Amino acid sequence: VQLQASGGGLVQAGGSLRLSCAGSGRIFQDMAWFREAPGKEREFVAEISWGGTEYYADAVKGRFTISRDIAKNTMYLQMNSLRPEDTARYNCAARGEGGQFNYWGLGTLVTVSS
Repeated sequence: VQLQASGGGLVQAGGSLRLSCAGSGRIFQDMAWFREAPGKEREFVAEISWGGTEYYADAVKGRFTISRDIAKNTMYLQMNSLRPEDTARYNCAARGEGGQFNYWGLGTLVTVSS
């Protein structure tokens, strides 16, 4: 069972990036993105349920869009109007039995320059 995040990189403030999280080994139900900036605790970014309901952190609402392709077992995060404070390692996660985030990817680094 594996989650693999990709799509990170260096972008100027105001730019866009699209992250992908490919799942393998099982079908994942609810999936989410978290991020961890240097010196800060991991924070929730966005979540999408099996039924397609979306949840966002206030800090990214209106700028980021989460989506998924169930047939490909892949989740996406479209990030627009990026800001330097969005700089972080972005990890994808999926809920397992019991509703906890039991499955985690290694993450992909996003750096936004001012």
